[in-house]
Amino acid sequence: MVRDLVDRPTHGTIHCSALDTHGDMGSVTTTSGLGYKVPGRVGDSPILGAGLWLDNSGGSCGSVGLGEVNLLNRASFLVVENLRRGLRPKDALVATTKQIVETTIRDPRFRDEQGKPAFDVVFYLLSKDGKYAAANIHGPANIVVCDGDKVKNVDSATLID
Repeated sequence: MVRDLVDRPTHGTIHCSALDTHGDMGSVTTTSGLGYKVPGRVGDSPILGAGLWLDNSGGSCGSVGLGEVNLLNRASFLVVENLRRGLRPKDALVATTKQIVETTIRDPRFRDEQGKPAFDVVFYLLSKDGKYAAANIHGPANIVVCDGDKVKNVDSATLID
C-alpha cells in the first residue's frame, strides 16, 4: 500500500460552487495534494483570482489543471468579470481560455513542438442566476451539476482537440 503511494502518488483538484435559495453563493477549490511538490511552490487555489474567484453579484469560477497559467492570467477573476460584462457563461469561459493560450504559449515552457499549449486547465462557472458552464483547453471534459432535484453530467466547451 505505502509502496503504491510512493510509486504512483495520487492527486486531484476539486472545485465546487453553490447557489442557495436566498441567492447567495459559496465556492471552494481544493489544492491538488500532489505528492512530491517543488519545495516552496504555491498553487493557484489559495490565490484569489487565480484558481478561484467569487463575486456574489456576478458568479463563481474555479479551475483545475496547471495552476501557473491561472496565476499568470488571473484567470478565474477574468471569467467572472467577462460574465459581469454581459457575456453568457460559455462565452465568458471560452474568451478566458483563448486569452490564456495567447498569453501563455509565448513562454516555451508552456508550449509543445507545434506551438500548441502543453498544459490544460478546466474552468467551472456558476452565474448568479443559476446558469453554469465549463470550458477547457484540451478536451474532452465535463462537470457534474446538481440542481436540487437531479444530478447530471454536462460537457465542457473545448478550445483545442
